[in-house]
Amino acid sequence: MVRSESTSESSKKVLKNQSWMDEFSSYMGEEETSKKKGAGDDESFEELFEASQAQQAIKEGEVIDGTVVGVGAEYVTIDIGYKCEGLVPTQEFKDAQGVAHVAVGDVVSVYLERMEMENGFMLLSKDKAEIIRAWDEISVACEKDQLVEGTVIAKVKGGLSVDIGVKAFLPGSQIDTKPVKNLDKFLGKRLKFKIIKFNKKRGNIVLSRRAVVSQEREIQRAETLANIQEGSIVAGTVKNITEYGAFIDLGGMDGLLHITDMSWGRIKHPSELFAVGDEIKVKILKYDREKERVSLGLKQVTANPWDEAEYKFPLGMVVKGKVVSLKDYGAFVELQDGIEGLIHVSEMSWTERVKHPSKVLNVGDEVECKVLEVDTKQKRISLGIKQLQNNPWDDLEVKFPVGTHVEGEVKSVTDFGLFIDIGMGIDGLVHVSDLAWTKKFAHPSEKFNKGDKIKAIVLGIDKQAEKFSLGIKQLERDPWESIKTRYKVGQGVDGTVTKLTDFGAFVEIEEGVEGLIYVSEIADHRIEKPSDILKVGDKVRAEVLSIEPKERRIGLSIKQLGRSEERANYQTYVGEKSKKTSMGDILGDKLKAALKPGSDNKDE
Repeated sequence: MVRSESTSESSKKVLKNQSWMDEFSSYMGEEETSKKKGAGDDESFEELFEASQAQQAIKEGEVIDGTVVGVGAEYVTIDIGYKCEGLVPTQEFKDAQGVAHVAVGDVVSVYLERMEMENGFMLLSKDKAEIIRAWDEISVACEKDQLVEGTVIAKVKGGLSVDIGVKAFLPGSQIDTKPVKNLDKFLGKRLKFKIIKFNKKRGNIVLSRRAVVSQEREIQRAETLANIQEGSIVAGTVKNITEYGAFIDLGGMDGLLHITDMSWGRIKHPSELFAVGDEIKVKILKYDREKERVSLGLKQVTANPWDEAEYKFPLGMVVKGKVVSLKDYGAFVELQDGIEGLIHVSEMSWTERVKHPSKVLNVGDEVECKVLEVDTKQKRISLGIKQLQNNPWDDLEVKFPVGTHVEGEVKSVTDFGLFIDIGMGIDGLVHVSDLAWTKKFAHPSEKFNKGDKIKAIVLGIDKQAEKFSLGIKQLERDPWESIKTRYKVGQGVDGTVTKLTDFGAFVEIEEGVEGLIYVSEIADHRIEKPSDILKVGDKVRAEVLSIEPKERRIGLSIKQLGRSEERANYQTYVGEKSKKTSMGDILGDKLKAALKPGSDNKDE
């Protein structure tokens, strides 16, 4: 409660003459009283007259200081230096818990409501005295533009009710420099205010805390700016929280604590670490004096856990952690606050091809794994869980060495080959190039289907790359190895056109074995492209020009075959005619042939 700093002159006089009744009795000749007084006989008439004048100056409606002379259940008796004592309801001395805080001898200020009641006492009020003095003090504070203190006692429409000795109104817009959503947090608090409106007659007082806060913040801001230094650790209060960080009140100015600088570990939202109003210590990372911007760090207050990661998590060590995140390529495991390791999908199983880590792990799982690699510069730790189990690839090498014949079921058919399950949890791959020696497949599904039982031969085992290579064509001999025993250069062969290109035609001369006829070897005369003469499916006869088993190539020629056959026919003809010894015989034969009916050579 606000009290006045001055007391009326009349009240002071009354306090100096609290024993005036005894003195006045002596003046009136009451001898018994005079004997008791003894030395009081020397009191002058002038002093007694002044005391009489003082008590006559006491009027109703004044505030007077008095002394407590008695405390009762209903009333407290106060001596204000008048001919009779005054009564104040005991209730006015009680606190909220109903306890009266008053004792005999206490000096209190009271308001004189009535000079004398029927019972011979004066009616006094402690509460009214406090209110009157409060108004006086408030009036002085308002004139001198001074701050007043008060306690927020209730929420009212549009703001708060404040007790500054009398009730005053604090509008919601004047509570703080920024909008306040929760008014309850101010209830019961004692704060400083500035009076912005005062009307004693109407009993109207309007306060502002905003002006006080603004002034205090400016003072704090100046002090903060003068002392702030990069690298220093300071205390602050969380003022506001966003998705990307938190604004920290450093004392009159705000700094930004970005989410990436809050923790060495993983956090999704700043609210996981603190709430508005929390007191925290942060480090000044950067200070822009021109723009008055401050960047803060919370994790930098503690040591970087990656500095000792290499020693704390050596290669080969078995560690435990919590799965905190799943990605398509693996699972992140938190080993300690600020340090996470990655279990790649390839390190989850020796035998299964894990398409997504969720097939093996879930967020929140506690998992045991092995440290495979530590890179402190990149802040990466590679982990594996399959390494804690026996490696079936070790057994595979022993059970199925290269060259072993195996039988299994087609597990899947892809563009590049077949995956075969041989019963150990490890799939072998038959590449499309190892399906057949001679036949070319546009897709393996032309001949093989999922679930087919097939035989194959082990071609290779690569434990490091986890590759198990199988072959089907290797079960038979390569027909190209004996190609020269079946065909000779200059030999005529029959075949079917299987494919036409701009540079020639491919002709199958036996199943899986094709030869190429270049466009220049198709006819004696010049042609632009093979399709001018040939089409897929045509039956043709050609001569073998070349055989290259290693390159799996055979060169063919239709043009050359025609010339060879003409040459052979001519040689046969010459051989028969050489039996005739004269020129006449030869010319005679020609003449006969020319004169045969239907011959076109009659004019020759």
